[in-house]
Amino acid sequence: MSGCAHPSAVIDARARVGSNVVVGPFCHIGRGVELGDGVELASHVVVMGETRVGSRTRIFPFASIGAASQDLKAGGRGGRLVVGSDCTIREGVTVNAGGPGEGDETRVGDHCVLLAYCHVAHDCRLGESVILSNNVLLGGHVQLGDHAMIGGASAVHQYARVGAHAFVAGLSGVEGDVLPFTIASGNRAHLFGLNLVGLRRRGFSPERINKLRAAYRLLFAREPLSEPSPLAMRVEALSKLAEGDADIALMVEFLRAPSSRPLCAPRAGGAP
Repeated sequence: MSGCAHPSAVIDARARVGSNVVVGPFCHIGRGVELGDGVELASHVVVMGETRVGSRTRIFPFASIGAASQDLKAGGRGGRLVVGSDCTIREGVTVNAGGPGEGDETRVGDHCVLLAYCHVAHDCRLGESVILSNNVLLGGHVQLGDHAMIGGASAVHQYARVGAHAFVAGLSGVEGDVLPFTIASGNRAHLFGLNLVGLRRRGFSPERINKLRAAYRLLFAREPLSEPSPLAMRVEALSKLAEGDADIALMVEFLRAPSSRPLCAPRAGGAP
């Protein structure tokens, strides 16, 4: 390898290591690992399995990356893990590989930040620029859209989805799908409107936000969502607004996508 490896580090001869990689004390790099250019492993980091870590990603002490799924049905066998470029993975984070089936893999997009002691289970899909605060737990097959943010000590149920630009407040228990651009909170989590702070920070114009407000009200105002047909009718009405509007089209795509989890909605009787 070209770069710097501490004498105490163990790097399997079959691992593929890019240029300018830094491997700190007591790290272990397994046989199926590929480290991109400029990756930095601080110390006591374990990277194993069929794992690819993208360029310039930094991994902090005691993180375990690419271990086999904890799903008991997997029998200790692992699939693949792909971590994007320019990610930050802090102390004690665990990211498991996908299940052992063909094509099963866990993916972490570019520019993601996983703060201390997070857990990303098998077959999760994290988009770009996702932020997980400390102690976040993601069950298997969770999907997080681009720029989604999960607050500290929150847990997301297996197979649940959190849409792009959505925010989940700290200490939340997320059982259902969280619509893009919204904010969810509570145990069990409910919607509390749009993620206005996050949207404004990312440069969403007032006009763009107002269109999302109208879409949110169309979906959730007035009538309860206990019956499936009213929601289906609202999604159909929303689809007509989506023509020429990428944000609303993203909401419609999310609502129409197959899912095994219920839709996270405002509390009954609460303000939309």
